[in-house]
Amino acid sequence: MDTQNPSAPTRHQSRIAGKNHPRDSHAGGGLVHDNTRHTTRFTVIGNHLAQHPDLSGLAIGLAVYIQSLPTGARADIKTLAARFPEGTTRIAAALRELEAHGYLRRERQRTPAGRIVTRTISCNQPGRRDTDDHPPPARKKRTPGPRKPLPAVPRPAYPAATLLQQATDLLADLRRHDPRLLLSARDTAHLAPGVAAWLERDVTPTAIRHTLTTDLPPEPLCRPAALLAHRLTTQLPPSPPFRAPTPPTVRLPFQTCEGCDRAFRAPTPGRCRDCRTPLPAAA
Repeated sequence: MDTQNPSAPTRHQSRIAGKNHPRDSHAGGGLVHDNTRHTTRFTVIGNHLAQHPDLSGLAIGLAVYIQSLPTGARADIKTLAARFPEGTTRIAAALRELEAHGYLRRERQRTPAGRIVTRTISCNQPGRRDTDDHPPPARKKRTPGPRKPLPAVPRPAYPAATLLQQATDLLADLRRHDPRLLLSARDTAHLAPGVAAWLERDVTPTAIRHTLTTDLPPEPLCRPAALLAHRLTTQLPPSPPFRAPTPPTVRLPFQTCEGCDRAFRAPTPGRCRDCRTPLPAAA
């Protein structure tokens, strides 16, 4: 890849003072650079790649070679194995290293003719894009606002304190059956009347717990209280049928028959049934 460096100095400044020539080296040992500035046929490589602490030497070398290729050149495993002596297994492992650290991406795309091809994308700076060719998408600003209220729940006809406490205890116990159903005190207070309405309709706590904890979605629950409010409302059972109270049996007082002195029950004194009914013989 030929890249013209616009910041390249003139020829009489091509050597960097202090580290360009062996005779300018320090008195001690160590590395000495004999550098000449490139003006044609060069590739800019960042030290984050050249000195990467986790990449193997083969991976760094392949990344440098791939970044030097022109656009459209083949960079698949077979082509690289034909170019280098390491073989397909080691080259494939090195390419996976580069993918893991963001220096390489391989995407499958469909051509206009309908064929599936693999496109290799080389990134000289992982995590950053060319702002001219690929501007990053604008992030939407979140406007602060109140949290959406929970759906309404049924209400008991007679919200007794003991009934609401039983409903609250049932809701607090749901997390033992599914940890995702851990409710805040505020959500519990909102849902308790709905559970109380079920209890008021002669539904057992076991049946209510089964309705609220069975067939939950497998993914994490964003707002478990909203799901429980929906179930309490949509699956509310009908009220039990009304049963009129049975009137008490009225027992009449004993009376003494004025005709035969027998004891019989009647609201007022008088004759018994036999004395009130004339016999056929007497008639």
